[in-house]
Amino acid sequence: MEKLENIIGYKFKDENYLLTALTHSSFANENKLTGFAYNERLEFLGDAVLGFIVGSYVFIHFNDIPEGELTKLRASVVCEAMLAKKANNIDLGNYLRLGRGEEMTGGRQRVSILADAFEAVIGAIYMDGGIEQAERFVLSQLESDIKTMRVEFKHLDSKTNLQEIIQKDSKIPLVYDIINERGPAHNKQFSASVSHNGKVLGVGTGSSKKEAEQAAAQAAIGKLNKNKGE
Repeated sequence: MEKLENIIGYKFKDENYLLTALTHSSFANENKLTGFAYNERLEFLGDAVLGFIVGSYVFIHFNDIPEGELTKLRASVVCEAMLAKKANNIDLGNYLRLGRGEEMTGGRQRVSILADAFEAVIGAIYMDGGIEQAERFVLSQLESDIKTMRVEFKHLDSKTNLQEIIQKDSKIPLVYDIINERGPAHNKQFSASVSHNGKVLGVGTGSSKKEAEQAAAQAAIGKLNKNKGE
């Protein structure tokens, strides 16, 4: 456990929290451990702590995006695949206590087991050291991914986000138009506009029609947010 503590950057005062976080129910059942001597309760707590930390982070750092996008961004960060990937990055599977059946069927590499254990470790750190230590660990593992996904959301989902913003107040559909096309066939640049009720909300360019439309939607969102701030 000392080696794992060095990897995660946190030294437990009560190592029973970490031991429990690493214990799968299959191990507890096979070894007839009493009570809740496995990680499911810590996983439950860690899931809540993780959601709070990531939610707080995106709320504070990305104050230019609406609630719907914040929800999607948080969900993409705390999804099972992402957590299993982070568990693999710290070799968490090597430290798990698994029953023989789980061991023989590849439990140390199973996505659901790894993701649950990662959340359990978060819960264990929270119980042992409080929210600040849990936040330090979570952001050390996920902050760069949050920032990367924010950029991807900004460019890839702008049309959906703009539609959600407009539909709060209007049933009139958005209209996208390709307003310019230039360059040789192998290197074309497109310009697109997005309009609502006859008014142009934004204009953008891209190397494809879809990319130009996304850029136009992002420009419109920026303009709407700026107007809202004023």
